[in-house]
Amino acid sequence: MWLVMKIKELQSQISGVNTSDGDGVNMTRLIGTQQLNYIDPFLLLDAFGSDEPNDYIGGFPSHPHRGFETVTYLLAGKMRHKDNAGNEGIIEAGGVQWMTAGKGIVHSEMPEQEDGLLSGFQLWVNLPAMDKMTEPAYQEFSKAEIPIERWENGTEIRVITGSTERGTQGPVKNTYVSPLFMDVSLKSGQAFQQTIDADDNSFIYVIDGELSIGEEAQLLAEKNIGILERGDQISVISKTNQSRFIVISAKPLNEPIARGGPFVMNSEAEVQQAFADYRNGRF
Repeated sequence: MWLVMKIKELQSQISGVNTSDGDGVNMTRLIGTQQLNYIDPFLLLDAFGSDEPNDYIGGFPSHPHRGFETVTYLLAGKMRHKDNAGNEGIIEAGGVQWMTAGKGIVHSEMPEQEDGLLSGFQLWVNLPAMDKMTEPAYQEFSKAEIPIERWENGTEIRVITGSTERGTQGPVKNTYVSPLFMDVSLKSGQAFQQTIDADDNSFIYVIDGELSIGEEAQLLAEKNIGILERGDQISVISKTNQSRFIVISAKPLNEPIARGGPFVMNSEAEVQQAFADYRNGRF
């Protein structure tokens, strides 16, 4: 018996909201707005990119987190991170830091440059209720440690987590929501397909170019996020000379979400406990 793949179509697309965070860092908020609150289990997605130092130089001074994971993926520039447990390092272009905040951590992310282009993404991934109070942890990988799958037609797939159709495996391990995170570059007319779990929630953000999505061939514009319908295959064709996009997917948690600034729990009482713990130095 043949299994018929249901190709994900484009459900909607948005251009996000211009905002600032940290100490005046300018960015576009794509997930975590009134327009798009969340895509379970993804709580927030910010895209930042500027060669004007005043747009980013303030960085993200020390601040707490509890109950979810933060992902920083840089396309250009350098950022230094530190936390209250003594961890410190530098994320450079093409590198990723996947931090599990768990029961609580206080960290900072500051530009390691005074000029030039700083560009990348900040993604928040929710943790299931049973794991929200897990011990904080880091997974950090440089550009050289992130595998690139290169096809004969010029397609390049940088695999951060998950596995391609041809078996290239990303270095980040995550059993909470089994995410897929890829950075894909296509030449004009070239196609990208990826089979995923039918229950996954998925989206695409176009860094450069324009894409045709699914069998309905709906166009997804540059600098837009496209939310995909349910299905078990992502199918994309580049409509411009060179297209680059990130594709992200994971299984939803289907649990209550209670937000309180830098804390994301399952109830308001848990959020208030997080504030109390932070104020009383229990992070």
